[in-house]
Amino acid sequence: MKATAKAHTNIALIKYWGKRDESLILPMNSSLSVTLDTFYTVTTVEFNEKLTEDVFFLNGEKADHTDTERVSNYLRAIRKFAKKHLFAVVRSENHVPTAAGFASSASGYAALAAAATKAIGLNLHPQELSQFARLGSGSACRSIYGGFVEWQKGVKEDGSDSFAVPILHEDDFPIAVLSVMVATNRKKVLSRAGMKRTVETSPFYQGWLDTVEHDLSELKHALELRDFTLLGEIAERNALKMHATTLGANPPFYYWQSATMEVMEAVQNMRSQGIEAYFTMDAGPNVKVLCLPEDEQKVYDQLKQIPSVKKIFTCHPGPGVTILPTGEADVC
Repeated sequence: MKATAKAHTNIALIKYWGKRDESLILPMNSSLSVTLDTFYTVTTVEFNEKLTEDVFFLNGEKADHTDTERVSNYLRAIRKFAKKHLFAVVRSENHVPTAAGFASSASGYAALAAAATKAIGLNLHPQELSQFARLGSGSACRSIYGGFVEWQKGVKEDGSDSFAVPILHEDDFPIAVLSVMVATNRKKVLSRAGMKRTVETSPFYQGWLDTVEHDLSELKHALELRDFTLLGEIAERNALKMHATTLGANPPFYYWQSATMEVMEAVQNMRSQGIEAYFTMDAGPNVKVLCLPEDEQKVYDQLKQIPSVKKIFTCHPGPGVTILPTGEADVC
């Protein structure tokens, strides 16, 4: 009863921000992302009848009580569905900067969902797997698929109609995403807490809800046309609106650092020079810069000149979750 899965992170072009149900992780709005090829998590789950509790190892070290409890609570839902009361050893290797806005939870819970359900004997349809991944981390439901993916918010109270669906294969619309690291420290306000505070206290949040579905419709149209300019404009606008909602929360908070602003300004300056590039950010200080593959070296070179930039990772649309053969986890 052992399986290993590999899942990649994704970057939301239309953001998921706010939940209508905290326990089932049901979003207030639909969202759309692109799965990235560079960042990923490899997770092995082994159920064992001799265990009396779940054990979680992250990057080779035994995880603390809080992280272990969260993984154990997640596995409880899988055990209940499979009608098997077995504990597991979970070993996860995160090839993603954790808790800095690079979506480590997306790849983490997508890999965990795939490995755990396979190990316990479930053979799920990708749509079902997406729903299980959502229970761990909302954005994880999108990492089940490669390429461009929509998470449909659904309307049912039980969450049965809230799952991700593929929009375009990773080879259908070649773009480049330069992930610009300006900070490696753990966020002061984690995404879950930030969402909750914003939904409950920000007067700007209703404006977000009033416009985000229109942004989604426009971006899907841009994908149909393979219109990079339209895609970039919508993604940048949508990211700025999401981050604006946090400034109205009580107490206010923000994820940007001064280095974040420097990268954003550099991207806008590139456009004035005729280099087409756009920025987006999830709930963290690091910036993702969208451009066409033929411009990625020029964009990379300009971003590299910013003193506050620590590292730049060049990404492209990547694959969905995969089950790895036994032993391949060590290779990854």
